[in-house]
Amino acid sequence: MTAEQARGESAHPAFPTEAGQASSPLSRYRIVRTVRVRNENRPGVLGEVATAIGRAGGNLGDIRTVERGSRNVVRDMDVSTSDLEMLEQVLAAIREIPETHLLDVRDEVLRVHLGGKLQISPRYPVRSVADLRHVYTPGVAEVCRLIEGDPSIADRYTGIGNSVAVVTDGTAILGLGNIGPVAGMPVIEGKCALMAQMVGIDAYPLLIEPGPPAAIVDALARISLTFGAIQLEDFAAPHCFEITPALQERVAIPVMHDDQHGTATVVLAAVLRAAAMTGHRLEDLTAGVVGLGAAGSAIAQLLMHHQGKPVLGTGRTADSLQRLRAAGGRAVELDELLALSDVVIAATAQPGLLRPDQIRPGQIIFAISNPIPEIEPDRAMAAGAALAVDGAVVNNLLGFPGLYRGALDTRARRFTTEMYVAAALAIAAQTKDGEVVPDSLDPGVHMAVARAVARAAIDTGVARTEPSPDYFEATSLRRV
Repeated sequence: MTAEQARGESAHPAFPTEAGQASSPLSRYRIVRTVRVRNENRPGVLGEVATAIGRAGGNLGDIRTVERGSRNVVRDMDVSTSDLEMLEQVLAAIREIPETHLLDVRDEVLRVHLGGKLQISPRYPVRSVADLRHVYTPGVAEVCRLIEGDPSIADRYTGIGNSVAVVTDGTAILGLGNIGPVAGMPVIEGKCALMAQMVGIDAYPLLIEPGPPAAIVDALARISLTFGAIQLEDFAAPHCFEITPALQERVAIPVMHDDQHGTATVVLAAVLRAAAMTGHRLEDLTAGVVGLGAAGSAIAQLLMHHQGKPVLGTGRTADSLQRLRAAGGRAVELDELLALSDVVIAATAQPGLLRPDQIRPGQIIFAISNPIPEIEPDRAMAAGAALAVDGAVVNNLLGFPGLYRGALDTRARRFTTEMYVAAALAIAAQTKDGEVVPDSLDPGVHMAVARAVARAAIDTGVARTEPSPDYFEATSLRRV
């Protein structure tokens, strides 16, 4: 099953795969290795190594100097390839460079996953009997009685108010498709780690067996008292369209499906920036969405909400096209969409779907499927696009940490469309000139998003509490 099939978009001749671009199981993700090389310490040698890697098809990432002597330099270089065969070609190319020695090849990705990426540490270590009595029995009984009398104070005296459950059933993991919840655990752990690092949220990974939407909703609703919010991750369409709203109706805490709402938020921010960079106003542009699965449907709906005009869309199933029409969009064939749209957003998980000859001069192209886009940005630009980006640029990391921080800090009952738009505007406002999106590893960006989301939660009436005025001026992490 392909990723898009897992999202409810079955094969259809309207979505041809470009000749020579057919996806194989090995090309569904990229191989990443760290190579250690020793070469002569003279100008140009590093360039020769980089050129050799590129010619063999590899992508060069971070370069770190390990040792520098008068005659030789030892460096670690991160290299990604589409499969193991290409990796061997890259290594062979490095070995052929004169006076360059390949010392080691390491899988750093597996190393950082050993034992998982998360751990739980106590905020108040127990080092004495007195500590034990404060943290646990008998002192804890008094706190339990206080919460029994007023459950609302649980957010103050427990970790509930700062916690998010990140849940998957494994049916639509990244670009891998239906690989099951256990295989999806590394992704969920990663999301939790990023929430903790970027905005100080205690996020917990939860795996749930795939099943009927009603059963999943019931299970999550029953454990929801543990958390201040729930993030659904990598649930396939069409079930995700049922689970998210049904769960939100059952619980009084924010629920978001990141593949839908997180993606749509970041895409809106990036499209706003792209329009400005190309000298346009977004409301004056015609937008088209190719692929109406979980991400594409949400992108189309958020764009229409913000633009106030129909979005063109093309999808593989009758249900996806009906969702678009019900939201106010216009269903068209792929060729018509490409001919009429000023902004084309492709979210199909189908590499090579868009050909250079289909790109109109001046178009803005967002080919956001990972790991391989519908068209490489450089090919789209060479075909005349005014701007082209891929999923490596449009990263959900820019959205979900700040969205949840702002929601938790106001004890919001739910997410609203206005909160997503506020987050998108904040992301766009944090972007430097000449860039489509800001640095996703900058905690200041995420806190700016959190403040915008908190303000929107207050303005739309879903907030239970309002942070102090200095919250909206602060730049550091805080726990409210």
